[in-house]
Amino acid sequence: MFKRILVANRGEIALRILRACREMGVPTACVFSEEDRGAAYLDLADRVYCIGSAAPSDSYLRSDRIIAAAELAGADAIHPGYGFLAENAQFADKCRTSRVEFIGPSSEAMRLLGNKSAARDLAKKSRVPIVPGSDGPVEDDETARKLMRKIGLPVIVKASAGGGGRGMRVVREAGDLSNALTQARQEAQAAFGDAAVYIEKFIDKPRHVEVQIIGDTHGKVLHLFERDCTTQRRHQKLIEETPSPGIDDKTRASLFKWATKLVRAAKYHNAGTVEFIGDEKGHFYFMEMNARIQVEHPVTEEITGLDLIRAQITVAAGEPLPFTQKAIRRNGCAIEVRINAEDPDNKFRPCAGTIEVFRPPGGLGVRIDTHAHAGYRISPRYDSMIGKLIVHRATRLEAIASMRRCLSEFVISPTKTTIPLYLRILDHPDFLRGQIDTGFVDRMFI
Repeated sequence: MFKRILVANRGEIALRILRACREMGVPTACVFSEEDRGAAYLDLADRVYCIGSAAPSDSYLRSDRIIAAAELAGADAIHPGYGFLAENAQFADKCRTSRVEFIGPSSEAMRLLGNKSAARDLAKKSRVPIVPGSDGPVEDDETARKLMRKIGLPVIVKASAGGGGRGMRVVREAGDLSNALTQARQEAQAAFGDAAVYIEKFIDKPRHVEVQIIGDTHGKVLHLFERDCTTQRRHQKLIEETPSPGIDDKTRASLFKWATKLVRAAKYHNAGTVEFIGDEKGHFYFMEMNARIQVEHPVTEEITGLDLIRAQITVAAGEPLPFTQKAIRRNGCAIEVRINAEDPDNKFRPCAGTIEVFRPPGGLGVRIDTHAHAGYRISPRYDSMIGKLIVHRATRLEAIASMRRCLSEFVISPTKTTIPLYLRILDHPDFLRGQIDTGFVDRMFI
């Protein structure tokens, strides 16, 4: 096992990793920016190091300062969490060159799966269904027009190196293609430093389902069931749940088979998520893979009883996974909502400032992953997520009822949050029936 792990992140995910390390008896260090100086979660680390000013580009994205902090701390591993440098293959290379283990997949697997065009090609070779589209980046507008005529409208232009809804444009009229390509390339270049885009058939009213996987360095690859993340706003996930209410057992088994096939083909180890998109006829296609732990990992932990952060650490240390696929059981239903400091009644305006009252809910099957507290200052410099509320119950309807109760109890003042929006979503008959698509929230509540 590692002598010391440095946590290269902030907020609730930093706290989550620090807690896991404490339970494992592994000493820790944690980096922080000047903006996060004095944050309560830093008290759980054995050593802390300031790595720069508030701007992420001068702190949490500075790989040289993070590795220097690891060397000062005597850390032999770095956990990147999610976001920032978590899927940066160059950072993973720098860590390992410095004889510090990167707790995540190999840089080769990250490069392969982080490029959407390359990942689509790997899926195709692995006989995992993919949405009809270009075999790689489209180099010019004329090639794009020929492909559009071949697969039919509507189509979607996507950044090859992107995610989170950036570098994406839907084209419903042939005359709009050139403008969509230009805008997507510009946005992709600005967001990811890579202007390459590809084209695929746009699926109207899709369902978004992802499969959690974990693989070790001894060749074992396991799935930990699926999560449904169809409830979104502008491609940003709001509510995650498992099991998915919109698929049958036959489809579910196919998704598990495809996810593990793809991961084995990529020679991938550590935690990751294979994402699929489904059409109105129930046909599912590979969309992308996230080569990191995800925000919604507690949903999977609740229904399996497994600690995914602990599993990440043991796999990175070279240990084999201590359980088999047959030993992993699904227990009940779990739902997670992301509590963001945003005003849903005012175009989701970010709401930075100090939390004066923070009174979280509790009770049977209730989990809250948060670093916030009364007196905590929400910075405009970082993501607006205050925390995650997770409930676990025997059935979906019981979980929804529990989530309603918890949200109505949760007091965060005077900060505006997304709690009122979730209460409206949970009361909607389409959500209750599980008959929604990724555009549901935008149509009904925005």
